[in-house]
Formats: sequence, structure tokens, C-alpha cells
Amino acid sequence: MEKRKTLSKDEVLSFSNDIFKNFQGYFQLKPGDKVHLFIPIDKFKEVKTEFFIDYCLQNAIRVFVPKVLGEHLISVEIFENTAFETNHWGISEPVSSIDSGVLDFDYVLTPLLYCDSAGNRVGYGKGFYDAFFENISSTSKKIGVNYFNPEDMIDDVREEDIPLDYLVTPTEVLSFLGLK
Repeated sequence: MEKRKTLSKDEVLSFSNDIFKNFQGYFQLKPGDKVHLFIPIDKFKEVKTEFFIDYCLQNAIRVFVPKVLGEHLISVEIFENTAFETNHWGISEPVSSIDSGVLDFDYVLTPLLYCDSAGNRVGYGKGFYDAFFENISSTSKKIGVNYFNPEDMIDDVREEDIPLDYLVTPTEVLSFLGLK
């Protein structure tokens, strides 16, 4: 979090664009794919996912975003005209609370503070994404996006923590699949 705080708005935008380009080049999205991604929290300088959303919507790729209902994360499909509102945490979410019911995403992009070289991620501590990962198809690619490369091993990994399959940074795409 401290490293992220030092980034300027221009750096966040530039690095986010580089992350998108690396993702797009590596994963080769195609019409009909189902991509679940987060809406960034600007005050936390999260990776800007607007590049992903715009590209997907313009290329017939289905886009889903999270919405927190109580203690659960649901997946709402969005379109060009989807209305959004800001929740009590300051996160932009669709006004609709209709869960898409989709579990077989092709790609799930997840926010994170950092991850280690085994794909273990550290988020914000609420466990929403671990619970979400537990319920989606095992074939869905779980992808972290971050400005920085993996850190040292995370030593407090819990049994219920589900590691990432990939990490996309401004400079590379790392696979953790061979480590599982």
C-alpha cells in the first residue's frame, strides 16, 4: 500500500494501460468470452480497469463486475448503459442487484495489495474474493493485476486462501500454474 501511495495519477494511468496491453497480448480475448473484473477504488490507486471494460464492451466480450450484498460478492453483468452508484465503502457498483448466476468465467481479474511468487495474494482482508473463487468454475483463470512484481513469500497463508493462476504487471505476465 505504501509503494502504491507514491504513484502519481499519470503513473497509475500509464501502468494500468501497460497492464491492459500485457493482459490482452497474453490471453487473446475473443467475442463471447466472459470476463469478471473489479471497478477500481481511486483513493487506493488500484489498477484502472476502464481499459479492460471499454475493450471488452467494444468487442462483444461479456463483462461482469462484483457487487457486495451483505457478506457475499455477487456478479452483475454490465453493458454500455449500466447505471452505477457508490456504496458505503466508496466503491462504484452497478445499481442492479441481479446476480448473473454465471460461474464459468473465462477470466477473473482481482484487485490485490500484493502477491508472492506462489500466487498467494493479499487483499483488503474481507475474504470476498476467496469465497468468490471457491464458487466459480475451476477452469476460470484467476488473474491478479498489480503495478509491482511478487514479494517475498507470504507466511500467514490460510487454508481457505485460494492462490492466483496469473499475475499481470506493467512489464510481464507471470504464471503460477506450475506451482500448484
